[in-house]
Amino acid sequence: MEYIKNPMKIEDESFKIIQSIIDEQRENYQFKNEFEEAIIKRCIHTSADFDYLDNLKISEDFQATITKALKNKADIYTDTNMALSGINKSALSKLGISVKCYVAEPKTAEIAKEKGITRSMASVLRMIEEKKDKILVVGNAPTYLFQAMEEIQKGDTSIKAIIGVPVGFVGAAESKDYLAKFDIPHIAALGRKGGSNIAAAIVNAVLYQMVERD
Repeated sequence: MEYIKNPMKIEDESFKIIQSIIDEQRENYQFKNEFEEAIIKRCIHTSADFDYLDNLKISEDFQATITKALKNKADIYTDTNMALSGINKSALSKLGISVKCYVAEPKTAEIAKEKGITRSMASVLRMIEEKKDKILVVGNAPTYLFQAMEEIQKGDTSIKAIIGVPVGFVGAAESKDYLAKFDIPHIAALGRKGGSNIAAAIVNAVLYQMVERD
């Protein structure tokens, strides 16, 4: 059987198919700009789910804020090691950016047990102790997202932008609804859908627009 073996050709063909399906099924659909088009199409590419055409909400100030923060070497913090693993390390290296996840570390578990909170919330408490500018990438844990927004309300100004796409049934939709109305540059996947793969896909879409890919 003949099939495409080159990874970039596979990706290119996938994006052509995505656009053809949009043209066929949503002929009047318009992306706001190339930046948002790249993000939404990569979410569809990752999930084969065209609902992201409608449920991915990107704040007006997100592009300028996240681009500036990444150029200034802000650290990326994720709520899962799965999201961390999915973020392109070559692009991170070219920009000199670090990505961190504390959820599985023993110190995080100790804090969670001591305070009677989730490890995701404890991860946020550890993260805010570091004063460098931060971008938060949340794909799984609504409590991570809620805790981060609480810290912002308390006066934490080191969090520059949030990608909030936790998946699930308990608190996921609510946390993203709250983020969509929150005064911080953000992307929110409204409803129950999302996940660590979507979180990583969004970060990669942003990174790929800032660096040349190998």
